[in-house]
Amino acid sequence: AVTSFELDAVDYLLKPFSLARFMKACNKAFELYNFRNADAATDHLFLKTGYEQVKVMLDEILYLEASGNYVTFVLTDKTILTRMTFGEVTALLPAAKFVRIHRSYMVAVAKLDKVERYQVTIGKNKIPVSEVYGQNLTEALKR
Repeated sequence: AVTSFELDAVDYLLKPFSLARFMKACNKAFELYNFRNADAATDHLFLKTGYEQVKVMLDEILYLEASGNYVTFVLTDKTILTRMTFGEVTALLPAAKFVRIHRSYMVAVAKLDKVERYQVTIGKNKIPVSEVYGQNLTEALKR
C-alpha cells in the first residue's frame, strides 16, 4: 500500500479480476486524468500581486522573465511582478502555448515575430535563447 501511494497509483487490481472491476479502475483513472487536465482548457489565470489577485488572460501574455523567486509577466499593455518561482509558473501555463527558451525566459509561441539562433523578437523586445533551451523552441515551432 505504501509503495502504491509513492507511485501515485490510482487503483489496484488483484488477479483474477472481472471485466467490471477492470472497467471501474479505468474509469477512475480517466476521471483523475480529466480532473488534472481541466485547467489546461482555461483561458486565464490569477496572479497574486501584493495583497490582491489579478486576472490575466493567457492571450495577453507576451513573455515571462524570472529573477530569483519573482517572475515578471510582460503583457500586451502592462507588466505584472509576482512572487513565484519559474517552476510554479510553468505548472500553471499550458505547454502547448508557452515554451521556455532560457533559464530566465519563457515566451508565448503565438506572439513570436522573429526567431534567430540565439534570440527571438516579440514586438520591440529581443529575448535571448540559450543553447540548453533552444531545442524546446525548435520543437514548439514544429507543433
